[in-house]
Amino acid sequence: MWRMWLLFDPRRVLTALAVFLFALAILIHFILLSTPRFDWIGGGAAMPAMQQQSSMPAKS
Repeated sequence: MWRMWLLFDPRRVLTALAVFLFALAILIHFILLSTPRFDWIGGGAAMPAMQQQSSMPAKS
């Protein structure tokens, strides 16, 4: 394993990995924001379903 780091510069590899993971996270968040179910900013279809739940018992 240590010989692999002789071929690659660890600073460049870790920097590239961090940039890749950040770009992947941003991409996943934008994909979720483009769907109506997971749009937590625009208040899509998930908001009314959350408001229907109540901890109080139904009145008879």
